Amino acid sequence: MFYYLLKYVLLGPLLRLVFRPRIEGLEHVPANGAAIVAGNHLSFSDHFLMPAILKRRITFLAKKEYFTGPGLKGRLTAFFFRSAGQIPVDRTGKEAGQAAIREGLGVLAKDELLGIYPEGTRSHDGRLYKGKVGVAVMALRAGVPVIPCAMIGTFEAQPPGKVIPNIHPVVIRFGEPLDFSRYEGMENEKAILRAITDEIIYAILSLSGQEYVDEYAAVAKAQEAEAKAEKERRFPRMPLG
Repeated sequence: MFYYLLKYVLLGPLLRLVFRPRIEGLEHVPANGAAIVAGNHLSFSDHFLMPAILKRRITFLAKKEYFTGPGLKGRLTAFFFRSAGQIPVDRTGKEAGQAAIREGLGVLAKDELLGIYPEGTRSHDGRLYKGKVGVAVMALRAGVPVIPCAMIGTFEAQPPGKVIPNIHPVVIRFGEPLDFSRYEGMENEKAILRAITDEIIYAILSLSGQEYVDEYAAVAKAQEAEAKAEKERRFPRMPLG
């Protein structure tokens, strides 16, 4: 109930007013039945913009950290994400990927829409990164289509670290459903999973027009952070005065 209160009364109208999103290709999202919507991830606001414009309810897999923050702010954030239909997923440890797949398959088993960011994390620089194969595993095991989606302009509207969004035009573009039924029963073949994932990422890329980086976003973030820390060690800032 609170999901629809957020969507139609509290949050949805506000998001439409601030971002004024232009929707393209909405006819590609099925009116019923299970499907995966796989999109790029540029901003914190992505979690709420897509549910606000879709006619159907969509459930996203979200990082567990959104649900475990300390204090009042953490509890409010967790309540907000759960109310918005997000499912917490632990992204650490060997079982993290399997846990996410189990949660995703549970959503699809109920003939619902599942939202996934194949990159696994937000892009820190606006580029599109290599996809993780969990989306391919779920598509094959559940036997459902994958609808590629591109969020355009959300990075400029709310880049990483910015709390209050800028007023910036946003486009949400859906592509034609991708059918992978030709690979039925091959969800344990690593080469097949990589090929499917790359096809999904390419479809997103074609919709978004981003620059592509053939590297996992989490790895790129870690390398950039390490390089920044090394630079600060070698060239420490001198105190003023």
